[in-house]
Amino acid sequence: MHIPDGFISPQTYLPALALCGALWAFTRRRVALEPEQLPFIAGVSAISFTLMLIALPLPGGTSVHLGGVAIISLLFGPWMGFAAISMVLLIAALLFGEGGITAYGVNVLAIAFGGSFASFYMYRLLRRWERLAILAAGWISVVVPSFIIALALGIQPLIASEGGKPLYFPFGLHVTLPAIVLPHLLLGLLEAVVTLSVVRYLRRRFVGVLGA
Repeated sequence: MHIPDGFISPQTYLPALALCGALWAFTRRRVALEPEQLPFIAGVSAISFTLMLIALPLPGGTSVHLGGVAIISLLFGPWMGFAAISMVLLIAALLFGEGGITAYGVNVLAIAFGGSFASFYMYRLLRRWERLAILAAGWISVVVPSFIIALALGIQPLIASEGGKPLYFPFGLHVTLPAIVLPHLLLGLLEAVVTLSVVRYLRRRFVGVLGA
């Protein structure tokens, strides 16, 4: 689901990076952690990092992978999820080529921001039914990012073309939306089960750290 280098135009990735910078600055004022929580968050972030590296290729040139985004968001809040997944995406891009450097801002907005906040508020909406709320949060944590990625790629022929020829990603929304979003609707079911299992296990075993 990560966008690699060369697929999106400067008209897209420069504003995305600027918006990410503003969000990171705001996050510094919103995130407050106890020292004993830091190793725990690092461990949960490592779970997310590992899940993202296991990508399954699909027909049409795309791929799917789990994210673990909702796990951090539900345990520590969406701003912490945004910060942690931003770091996960940076390490993945720099060390493993998973997502492009120029596309980093778009990937962060889609996966770290979109996934964290969509999952958190989906959980809040359904929290009366705890198990369903966690499942729905896990599901939407991959569906919303997939939609944002599909949108970012699909608008490239509209905003970055010369003489009617796309300069970057050549396929429009009629291709990107079904090719990217539909597989993630199904992948979200697996993400939901993983999220439920991990969140419930961690809440039981680490009550002191999580304050649950």
